[in-house]
Amino acid sequence: MTQANQPAVSRFPVPELKDIPEDIRNRILAVQEKSGFIPNVFLTLAHRPDEFRAFFAYHDALMDKPGNLTKAEREMIVVATSNANQCQYCVIAHGAILRIRAKNPLIADQVAVNYRKADITDRQKAMLDFAMKVSQSSHLVGEADFETLKSHGFSEDDIWDIAGISAFFGMSNRLANVTSMRPNAEFYAMGR
Repeated sequence: MTQANQPAVSRFPVPELKDIPEDIRNRILAVQEKSGFIPNVFLTLAHRPDEFRAFFAYHDALMDKPGNLTKAEREMIVVATSNANQCQYCVIAHGAILRIRAKNPLIADQVAVNYRKADITDRQKAMLDFAMKVSQSSHLVGEADFETLKSHGFSEDDIWDIAGISAFFGMSNRLANVTSMRPNAEFYAMGR
């Protein structure tokens, strides 16, 4: 497909790299150097620089921190909840990251379609049950949910992280859907 025939990255304007504030441009170029391409989420959010900075600051605080949740488990939360929110971009993009972090070419599809049948641990299923409850019906979260997670070895901080990731990506999923953000073709082959 030629550049002219490719679907738009977003329904909103996508700035040229040269027109993006330097700090954001440097982050985008660093991602491009590491991955070999620029994920469309960076280009889409660059349209609103202040929101770009806030979005990625919170994203990084949730997804890149040390803790009892592995990076693969964090991606499982994103994939499962993004599927429930019907976010094509996040299921595909974070599914690619999950395949790489879990070193398993099947895991992302399993978690996206039905994590309860996926080849994951009971601990991870409990984590995803809670993440889905936060994503879809957070008003029903109660003490029993905390007790279930604690019985699987999750700490209060872990529970906050699960909820934070689920909630953050609920917002992200909605923005991706409203902007008609397109997944990059490169994501489909990653980790397979």
